[in-house]
Amino acid sequence: MAKNIKLLLVENVESVGIVGDVVNVRTGFARNFLLPRNLATTPSDELVKSLAAKRAEAERMVAAQRKQREETSERLKGVEMELTRSCNDQGILYGGITQQDVATELTTRGYAVKARDVRLPGAIKRIDKYEIHVKLDSDLDAIVKLTVKPDREMPKDAVEAAPTKGDAKGEAKSDAKDGGKPEAATREPREERRSRRDDYEDRREKAMRRRADMIEHAIASDKARVVGWGKKEGEAAAAETADAGAKPDAEKKPAKGEKADKAEKKPKAEKTDAKGEKAKK
Repeated sequence: MAKNIKLLLVENVESVGIVGDVVNVRTGFARNFLLPRNLATTPSDELVKSLAAKRAEAERMVAAQRKQREETSERLKGVEMELTRSCNDQGILYGGITQQDVATELTTRGYAVKARDVRLPGAIKRIDKYEIHVKLDSDLDAIVKLTVKPDREMPKDAVEAAPTKGDAKGEAKSDAKDGGKPEAATREPREERRSRRDDYEDRREKAMRRRADMIEHAIASDKARVVGWGKKEGEAAAAETADAGAKPDAEKKPAKGEKADKAEKKPKAEKTDAKGEKAKK
């Protein structure tokens, strides 16, 4: 099966073309998107002629849209906007600024901007100033200045003590170029990480010691319990043996003695021979 296929667009498809265009698209894109939605069909001269009027209207609409984008791009140049967000004492936002947030703010100010037109310089996750690129078309690019402000009064010392990663890297690079060492502000995060790591190791070691002590205590308790059971069983066995030994033997042997007496009382039968005479001793 061929990887690409030629189709005639019967509707405007963004980033693909307008109605009446014969486009070369991927087979999967055509089979899964264009054809099921009746946005394209197999090209033919008859269909191209029938779509001529619709194509002319689409071209006028595209031209008007292009003009509107050019005007919006010119108006956006030099625009400054502010967004207020919740953050901690170090200026780190609880929720980052997204493309949709910027597009929504610009739309409320009267600029027709979509979320996909916004190009963020990176993850916006702290209180600071940023430059946002708004790309309305391949050759239409405007820069908007964004200021992210906290929703409360911030302690200056706390904010200044936590510089952004970009600032820290920039300072370190500039110091390296000058032949000097990074400033204390760039070294503080390492020291803080080391102290946190040491604290973590201490807590972990203490927890392991407590766990070992608990295990030893449990083993000792089990041993003591087993020994106690052994002693109780031994004492019970000794008591039974003592009770059994305390019984007099005379109580057990009378039966044998009585049998012996009865046996002695019985006269011995005298032996006689076949003729009935007493056998001689």
